[in-house]
Amino acid sequence: MSNGIAILGHTQPASGHAALQALADHIAAALGPAVVERTIVRDELTLVVQGSDIVYATTFLRDDPACAFRCFLDLCGADYPNRAQRFDVVYHLLSLRHNARIRVKVRTDETTPVPSVIDVFPGANWYEREAYDLYGILFSGHPDLRRLLTDYGFEGHPLRKDFPLTGFVEVRYDTDEARVVYEPVKLTQEFRNFDFLSPWEGTDYVLPGDEKTTA
Repeated sequence: MSNGIAILGHTQPASGHAALQALADHIAAALGPAVVERTIVRDELTLVVQGSDIVYATTFLRDDPACAFRCFLDLCGADYPNRAQRFDVVYHLLSLRHNARIRVKVRTDETTPVPSVIDVFPGANWYEREAYDLYGILFSGHPDLRRLLTDYGFEGHPLRKDFPLTGFVEVRYDTDEARVVYEPVKLTQEFRNFDFLSPWEGTDYVLPGDEKTTA
């Protein structure tokens, strides 16, 4: 069995810049304007694809013999708040036949949905829900797009870079009401009044064991 990538009738080594460049040229020629950008950094090929063409692009990458990226590894989000299209949806695919990997990116904003790739890679179901929950990225055609990791009634998307580190509310179980209740975040500040020499310094009282340091 060949360890190479068959492109235009030739077998290229499965690694190396020349092979990745040939693969990138082959994909770009086949997908045309669907490919917005392609880069090779540290022997990793990354494609930026039009959001409306992501299903078409991933189907080609899966089915084309020169690509054969049939293993869906994962999908994640990335947030760049200063961009008009602040989110990247990042897909990682693997070709066992050619021992190659590829990264595919789609750019979108807070209101424009990205077509779901579940029909191409069913394993994307969980990851799309996760990206929706943590970033607020919308996916059209997803059969069950709802929160996955955060609490019931959670507001906001915690992996957005403009989301406060403390969150908006805190959750506790109220024994009197026999239910989970949401309350505004309350920070205990007396333990935050310290210098940077030791997190235990700066309090108005002696902590157990500190008396030994002056003995």
